[in-house]
Amino acid sequence: MRFLVFLLFFMVLPAANGAATGRVFVDENRNGELDAGETGLENVRVSNGLDVVTTDADGRYQLEVGDEAIIFITKPRGYATPVNLHMLPQFYYIHQPQGSPAGFRYAGIEPTGPLPAEINFPLVARPEADQFEAILFADTQPQTDRELDYIRDDVVAELIGTDAAFGMTMGDILFDDLSMFPRYNALIARIGIPWYNVPGNHELNFEAADDKYSLETFKRFFGPPYYAFEYADALFVVLDNIEYNGNGEADPGDVRGSGGYEASLTRDQLRWLENELEYVDENRLVFIATHAPLGSESGAYSTKNRDRLFKLLAGRPNLYSVAGHTHTTDHVYFGEEEGFPGPGTFHHHVLATVSGSWWSGPFDERGIAITDQRDGTPNGYHILEVDGTDLAVRFKGAGKPADFQMRIMFDVAHHGLRADGVRDFKEGQLLDGRMSGDEVAAASILVNLFDGGPKSQVSYRINDGEYQPLERVLRNDPYILEQFSRNRDVKKSWVQAQPSTHLFEADLDDAIAPGTHTVTVRAVDEFGRVHHGHTVLEISAGTAGSERGMAYPE
Repeated sequence: MRFLVFLLFFMVLPAANGAATGRVFVDENRNGELDAGETGLENVRVSNGLDVVTTDADGRYQLEVGDEAIIFITKPRGYATPVNLHMLPQFYYIHQPQGSPAGFRYAGIEPTGPLPAEINFPLVARPEADQFEAILFADTQPQTDRELDYIRDDVVAELIGTDAAFGMTMGDILFDDLSMFPRYNALIARIGIPWYNVPGNHELNFEAADDKYSLETFKRFFGPPYYAFEYADALFVVLDNIEYNGNGEADPGDVRGSGGYEASLTRDQLRWLENELEYVDENRLVFIATHAPLGSESGAYSTKNRDRLFKLLAGRPNLYSVAGHTHTTDHVYFGEEEGFPGPGTFHHHVLATVSGSWWSGPFDERGIAITDQRDGTPNGYHILEVDGTDLAVRFKGAGKPADFQMRIMFDVAHHGLRADGVRDFKEGQLLDGRMSGDEVAAASILVNLFDGGPKSQVSYRINDGEYQPLERVLRNDPYILEQFSRNRDVKKSWVQAQPSTHLFEADLDDAIAPGTHTVTVRAVDEFGRVHHGHTVLEISAGTAGSERGMAYPE
């Protein structure tokens, strides 16, 4: 039976001296209240967003609290926090006596009044195996109510009944319209597992004068914008790396007029993380989740103060981090040149997005947008696989077979997929495997390995021949160029193709004989998994050499 609790139990008498106190306890009867005979839980970490303390033998803690704070616990291994009806973990208490500032378009925090005499946090015992899975979403980002339908039918439906332990969304949960939170949360809850959330730049309250009150609506639904929880031998850390500049008079529909933001980590949350990590064995797996990337292979994206984060993580051999935001899929390995002291490199994974190219594109038979990302990756999500301190991630295209991990194309340089040339061909014709012998000399094979990266290895063979390597190239995926050209009427105005970091290319052997050939692609991804894809190459006899004959005109 699901453990559903709506409010953490606390006494109504005000506390004195700005100190928060209470107990973390084992809620034997699962009613959310500390009852006689229920025992406290020792060594649970409790924080005010800056300091971190641990509970004593009776489960009691005490923390100094300023005018405003969110008091939260780090869920320990082997225990579950209560969730509300929308499967959102309830591990925090918001202390905001005056509530959110007035004048916000979307409701924030109601006045909480003075600190209660006790703030108690219930937990229940739950076994957690070292081997488990979690669902990773990025940028679900519905702009309209209809696009909430797409989320429901494209990803939620196929995940119902998953064995994953929990799920996470890496920000840009919505697209500025924060009134959608209740329906969105209700839909995600149908997956049936606890769901954690990371704040993005489209969850901002644009009327805020600065960053301090820019996430009031997010806090109302999800609690602290940065926090941590344990599952098995892993520590999951959520960080807020969107710092809002603000202007206090923004039109929520006009991001450019909102004062803007930058990808940055505040000193307070880095200090909190430093305090949190003091209690975490350096050999444990630490998983970092942000919305904006910490950095990118091209250098186009970077998070301010990431060097401070890298120093906090230095010496830890089991690290992994994920982000969203770019609507492209990338693997970045931070080393000494990027300021990560080691050991080894720090693997940063920019995830494929649920919304793809912001739900742009033609519609399938269900009426859902075929919203391939601007790097040619299908919209979808990732499945995290953890076994002790070992970790791997696999991509799953929404509504696609699990083994659909690549797209194989043939490219003849002259057509270039220009809009004024595409009109003369059927969709996909320019990239298929049918060509004349004359075209082979100018043709290449292209493979988009959807979750590939700098460590991936891709090769191909014709029929039963030897495998030949493909080289990673930084270029636009011709498939997405064609899609965006053909479907301009259903593509959102700002969506443009971006160079893919997981496109692999090789020149076709000019000596391939006319006929029908089987092409097999073998790809080894960033985690060492082997994927195969197949297609058919048809080469008709060319006319080359026919001009060599000699004759006199009649």
